[in-house]
Amino acid sequence: MLRTARYGLKIRRNYNEIKKATTSLYECPRCEKKKLKRVSFAIFVCKSCKATVTGGAYRPYTEAGETIKRIIDELNSNN
Repeated sequence: MLRTARYGLKIRRNYNEIKKATTSLYECPRCEKKKLKRVSFAIFVCKSCKATVTGGAYRPYTEAGETIKRIIDELNSNN
């Protein structure tokens, strides 16, 4: 965490948001436990079932991916 008066407020907030996103645990799409952890750039591994998931740079799910998933679900429910 950047806790200094340097670099500007906007940059410090962006840095802290990204740092929090990279270190937090997410829900695994396979076993649905909150054990998905970021290993490297856009690669996430579940501690429970050892599933490997690719996603965004800092989060396993991107906003664009969520939108596409919702559209596909709507199209499948209409058929």
